[in-house]
Amino acid sequence: MKPFSEYMNEWLYGPDGYYARFKAIGKEGDFYTAVSTSRFFGATIAHYLISLIKEGELSPKLHLIEIGAHQGYLLGDMIEWIAQEAPELIETIHFGIVERFPALQKIQKEYFWDRFGEAVTITHYADIKLVHAKEAFYVANEIFDAFACDLVYYDKTALVDDDHHIHFNGEDIQALSIARRYKQIKGEVARGYENFAKDMFSSVEKSVFVSFDYGEKEVRNDFSIRIYKDHEVFPLFEEGLDLKALFGKSDITYDVNFSHVIDAFEEAGFHTHAYKTQLRALTEFGLPELLDQLAKRGNRNLYLREVNKVKTLIDPTMMGERFKMVEFHKNIG
Repeated sequence: MKPFSEYMNEWLYGPDGYYARFKAIGKEGDFYTAVSTSRFFGATIAHYLISLIKEGELSPKLHLIEIGAHQGYLLGDMIEWIAQEAPELIETIHFGIVERFPALQKIQKEYFWDRFGEAVTITHYADIKLVHAKEAFYVANEIFDAFACDLVYYDKTALVDDDHHIHFNGEDIQALSIARRYKQIKGEVARGYENFAKDMFSSVEKSVFVSFDYGEKEVRNDFSIRIYKDHEVFPLFEEGLDLKALFGKSDITYDVNFSHVIDAFEEAGFHTHAYKTQLRALTEFGLPELLDQLAKRGNRNLYLREVNKVKTLIDPTMMGERFKMVEFHKNIG
């Protein structure tokens, strides 16, 4: 038998894992994300980045890097907005993506070529440790819930047998130590946050990292881990669920313990600049201003269409209070 974190890592990142091959997001894929809902998600983050450059907090020559970009929509939307609001920055910013899988790198390169041609060059990094820059603005959407996790249940950790059956008879010391730190007796314990934060901290001299994910600061003391398949959500422990059939063919995720994320980054040396809901973050980043600019351009039909998309983006029934933004700074201000 193997620890659940090892099993989940193989499920998502093994040679035949879910992320090893491109999967469509949106109507044709397994799930919806903020990126696939509205271009204003990326545009608003880009607007915030531009404001940091104008205020002198960051250099126009920084590296803008998306982590876990999937097809590349988020970074593409950010670049498109930068070209509209501050076109001079297209010539100075270095654009990059942290992506381990060659197949996804290939698709991302094709996507950016189709969208921008020779105007934009994307540098790929197989690992964040390979990023070496003076300044960087890192951005990510739903990556913390893609870290492999262990499952704990009253001082026992989950093990998975060869038939994909889960047994709570393990005693992983590290997983149980993390669980005890957050007074967690039941649920998911993410593995790898600490090393990821350390690697990001050492990758650049000065940086901002903005990331969005589902979760809370307080542990639920219950299992949130779930599987997405053909727009349906299945709790991992749903009776009759065939894990062997779903293995590597569907996404598996869970709610993030943001206290664990924040502790990992602060212990690595980062300053936690913000932790808030997605709606509040996008509002403070300038989303109302962007919509106002669109309205002033006079295309009312386009304006109404985008407003409806934004309403979907921040609809409490989809994202609600559980969809959070966390922002970390290194040597800013």
